Amino acid sequence: MTARAADRARYDRATAHLDAPVAIVDLEAFDANADDLLRRAGGKPIRVASKSVRCRALLERVLARDGFAGLMSFTLAESLWLARSGFDDVLLAYPSADRQGFAELAADPKLAAAVTVMVDDPAQLRLIDDARRGGTEVVRVCLELDTSLKLLGGRVRVGARRSPLHSPAQMAEMARAVARRPGFRLVGIMAYEGHVAGVGDAVAGRPVRSRAVRLMQAAARGELARRRADVVRAVRAVAPDLEFVNGGGTGSVQHTAAEEAVTEIAAGSGLYVPRLFDNYTSFRGRPAALFAQPVVRRPGVGVVTVLGGGYPASGAPGRDRLPVPYLPEGLAYDPQEGAGEVQTPLLGAPADDLLIGDKVWFRHAKAGELCERFDVLHLVEGDKVTAAVPTYRGEGRTFL
Repeated sequence: MTARAADRARYDRATAHLDAPVAIVDLEAFDANADDLLRRAGGKPIRVASKSVRCRALLERVLARDGFAGLMSFTLAESLWLARSGFDDVLLAYPSADRQGFAELAADPKLAAAVTVMVDDPAQLRLIDDARRGGTEVVRVCLELDTSLKLLGGRVRVGARRSPLHSPAQMAEMARAVARRPGFRLVGIMAYEGHVAGVGDAVAGRPVRSRAVRLMQAAARGELARRRADVVRAVRAVAPDLEFVNGGGTGSVQHTAAEEAVTEIAAGSGLYVPRLFDNYTSFRGRPAALFAQPVVRRPGVGVVTVLGGGYPASGAPGRDRLPVPYLPEGLAYDPQEGAGEVQTPLLGAPADDLLIGDKVWFRHAKAGELCERFDVLHLVEGDKVTAAVPTYRGEGRTFL
């Protein structure tokens, strides 16, 4: 029996009492992935990206481990909810226009001490001030550096369109804008190199593209390391009490951790290891988060139909944004139908061994987005479900 076949047998036994659709997290794999992140971080603390987990119980589990410290959130409403839930170090990774949220933040000493918000434009500071409604708490802010690689005088850009702040001079000027404005304190810098951390460099069947990605990423890492060090020096000249410099992502942990200027690493998806991380040479994780759909039809030889399954991930549309049939091995989508809203036909020899009611296990393309489809994650240890914990959705929280 292969390792994957053994996993399938365990998951089927563990969830035999549960009807599909059902989502699980294999805690042994989850913990092994956490160990791997710590190893690659080389002693620097890891701030956990909450959007990649979206389950308070699992956030608490990983933060209880030495080496993990703080959360990186994705909306202001989520940040405030997490702070009220007892998480005392929450970095909001994206700018917000949530005026009600800023009013709550500026009026509550506990929230103001726990939450740091992201800015990259003086207009964002003005929006926060206009939203205060009399709140006088000092708002902790972090500046985001644009990490994109610019070539040919800026005519070619590699990387996500995020912050407008690209140079040390621009970051220092934004730091001065914060310093000049009462009611704010600059405490951090964040720089997420998504074109390195979030792009696989070993895509199956595409050797030329993979080689090009590796060359691009090597050039991007070198350029960013030099520029990030210059940025930190420039910003510290304005704000010498800077508390942290955050960088990285699951796919670049060891490279970012090697930079002296970086004080902490961001990671989260590497705890679940979705299918997009199958295309990396820098590390190998264990799939920890899966979902199962039930077989409801057998249309013919070599074909079964499961209920639902059309759970695409965000990003540029493409086949790599679809969940992948994982267990049993050897199933594939019908190219004329793909993953369906209500039903999904699957092709392959293993279909002939599946009965009505059997489970087919899938891996989502990305990490936390799976939790937007399920209220509960069933935690599996060995061949037993040992707990059932709510996702954000299960707690009635849908932040985006």
